[in-house]
Amino acid sequence: MVTLAEVARQAGVSPSTVSYVLSRKRSISDETRRKVEAAIESLGYHPHAGARALASNRSNILALMIPLRSDMYVPVIMEIAMAVTTEAREFGQDVLLLTKDEGTAGVRRIAGSGLADAMIVMDIELEDDRIPVLRETETPAVLIGLPADPAGLACVDLDFEATGSACVEHLASLGHRDIALIGEGEGVYKRNTGFAARTLTGFQRAAAANGIRAVHRSCEGTYESTAGVLSRILEERPGTTGFVVQNEAAIAPLLSLLRLSGRAVPEDTSVVAICPDQVALQSSPRLTSVSIPAEEMGRQAVRQVMAQLETRDAEHVSQTTLIPPTLTVRESSARKS
Repeated sequence: MVTLAEVARQAGVSPSTVSYVLSRKRSISDETRRKVEAAIESLGYHPHAGARALASNRSNILALMIPLRSDMYVPVIMEIAMAVTTEAREFGQDVLLLTKDEGTAGVRRIAGSGLADAMIVMDIELEDDRIPVLRETETPAVLIGLPADPAGLACVDLDFEATGSACVEHLASLGHRDIALIGEGEGVYKRNTGFAARTLTGFQRAAAANGIRAVHRSCEGTYESTAGVLSRILEERPGTTGFVVQNEAAIAPLLSLLRLSGRAVPEDTSVVAICPDQVALQSSPRLTSVSIPAEEMGRQAVRQVMAQLETRDAEHVSQTTLIPPTLTVRESSARKS
């Protein structure tokens, strides 16, 4: 097994310099860092995890808490998880994935066991039970999501309130005066999940500001549930010509049902989705959409939590990053005829 001392000899530096390069605890010149990294690669050196943890009083593990639920769109969740894992590697960190819905007990377990140095927490509710425990234990943590009160917390999220508003503003600019939001499943709203609740708030505020008649309906995403939701909307509001969809599973059924009902998209009805670009581009027609910046959210969360670990600076602890929405116009929206 290659030792740290052998790496130092190969690079022509002291063992402590190699240690500083690995731990990033001190500023090292670019030239010296390159020499050490070249020696590490050449010799195939791997730091001993146990020794590294004892020396630094860290596990060098980040815990990623994702309580997987049946009403979550797993591809987006996994894209965020992959971004967290990839970025964590850049900091020499491993990721412990927690998928069980343990709530406050899970936070206390991680905080008290030393299994991980910090936590990245997803599926944030407006009044999330885990947040008081995070504050109590003073565990370095970043939320991917935004609670009702983010004071003293580090949060990264798409600005979903602005997203809901952007969708309405786009349809309003095209002359649509009756629009509907087909949202997530009922359980998502009952839990007061932040992203869905904030989108609805932005949607309703923008509709009121633009004098638009708007309705919101939750949807489980199956063909049958989408058919029922669409039928009720058109019965109650037959003049509806614009749809905002925040439910990836409901997109394909909705487009199919609109065709079957004789409502051509975009000639008769415009559709705007809040979804990954891949979903928007694979639909027919290609959807006007606000993309979910999953990779950016995951990477920013790791950077923020590492800043907490490195500096313990209050400025880094209390930092909310809301990513502005980008609405891309494609083939599914047009001026109301």
